[in-house]
Amino acid sequence: MTAPERFDFLVLGSGIAGLFFALKVARRGRVAIITKKQSADSNTNWAQGGIAAVLGADDSVESHVRDTLEAGAGLCREDVVRAVIGEGPDAIAELVGFGMQFDEREAPGPGGVREPHLTREGGHSRRRVFHYKDMTGREVERALLDAASREPNLTIFENHIAIDLITRRKLGESGEDRCLGVYALDRFSGEVKAFSAPTTVLATGGCGKVYLYTTNPDIATGDGVAIAWRAGVPVANMEFIQFHPTCLYHPRAKSFLISEAVRGEGGVLKTPDGAEFMDRYHPLKSLAPRDIVARAIDSEMKKSGADCVMLDITGKPAPFIMAHFPNIYQTCLKFGVDMTKEPVPVVPAAHYQCGGIVTTVNGETALPGLLGIGEVSCTGLHGANRLASNSLLEAVVCARRAARIALDSTTPSVAPEIPAWQAGSAHDPDELVVVAHNWDEIRRAMWDYVGIVRTNKRLQRAAKRLAGLQEEIHEYYWDFTVTSDLLELRNIATVAELIVQCALRRPESRGLHYNLDYPEADPAWASRDTVLEKIR
Repeated sequence: MTAPERFDFLVLGSGIAGLFFALKVARRGRVAIITKKQSADSNTNWAQGGIAAVLGADDSVESHVRDTLEAGAGLCREDVVRAVIGEGPDAIAELVGFGMQFDEREAPGPGGVREPHLTREGGHSRRRVFHYKDMTGREVERALLDAASREPNLTIFENHIAIDLITRRKLGESGEDRCLGVYALDRFSGEVKAFSAPTTVLATGGCGKVYLYTTNPDIATGDGVAIAWRAGVPVANMEFIQFHPTCLYHPRAKSFLISEAVRGEGGVLKTPDGAEFMDRYHPLKSLAPRDIVARAIDSEMKKSGADCVMLDITGKPAPFIMAHFPNIYQTCLKFGVDMTKEPVPVVPAAHYQCGGIVTTVNGETALPGLLGIGEVSCTGLHGANRLASNSLLEAVVCARRAARIALDSTTPSVAPEIPAWQAGSAHDPDELVVVAHNWDEIRRAMWDYVGIVRTNKRLQRAAKRLAGLQEEIHEYYWDFTVTSDLLELRNIATVAELIVQCALRRPESRGLHYNLDYPEADPAWASRDTVLEKIR
């Protein structure tokens, strides 16, 4: 193994949070971005809807705060909500400064002035979603990667997957524990490298691949939560997994999301026989918050035995649909569905992790030297249910704040010596089918027992299965040389356990966590996070 790669800032993840942070601090030091696959492979790249922010003349911070608190079902931290929403317009201005394009319209009144076109999504009382067609995430990723390519202080290590954080305690050092960097596997060469920096940032996204059906890309295996947990960082609210209500239902369509903006622009949910049903579940009907819509669809499918429901926007003119949703229109057409003429078949799928490692709104964790930003973190913004398009907003605002913290912090003048990775007596795996089988078993168990609707018996069944799998995975990890598949399996097993343990500890139904044994919210659990702390 070569000597450790030393940098001033180390960022794990190349989505909006990681890239934005890296660009903000690169003027002050050398930055390394470690990313599992190609730089553009991130949850950000898949985000269709947009970024929620107060930009319209008819909107206000109070209105956005109120909508966020209502969606969060009593678990949002209002000070965090106000901080993030208050910085939204400035954050978007910075993204535009980095080269992000956005949809515009002609402002009302004379003069032909142009202004951002804002759309509306579920749970929002105003049009406030800043976007670029139905490919906002892809455009944000493009702009930030272009900016990163021009930054001489920034190096991107593609196809490197983090194994574990390097900490003073793990090295046997005395005194206060501190994050010193990370061991990472080069997926192509098989070499394990050490990366060292005074500041390490987790911007690794969420854990959608823990579930059998998800809107997330294959990279979303909860790596950041898992490696932080193993380093002793507390996690919170992992029971709140958001299921996006509308994923395209087609045997050949993998994980394709139908943006909430389709409903925001007039799309209506119907049963397969054409009957509207959301009016029985919420006054906002098809624009109700995501947890309510997902449970309503789940309920309708179970009552009727149908494999899906339908999302109908045929009431809008075809040119309007094709102009506003070009990517969705073309993708549906590829699978034989013309959304200008017929409803789109949809089902719920795992989408967003509202919990995560416990951080402040500035990204600070309980482990000095380690910051967490974006979906990997639990800041208190989302509470028990994320309001649509608040995720990209949180990522960029918290990245800005974390960058300020990192630039202002004092770091140890002498870093401990980082030892080479010790493979011990591990040898090449002889039966890779074990990894594939365990991966499949975890994802199926989570979908069957820890999905949109839960019971104590289902959760206990999941916990028992996961405990057995964890023992097998642990033994496999220590016996064989590491591979990216094995590392991701290890991480989804850890995250799955954290989700189940949090769910078992919340004896009520709130937001995204719906337990048939406790169908009502318990006032005693209002404003009460489910925090897990590892005994070290």
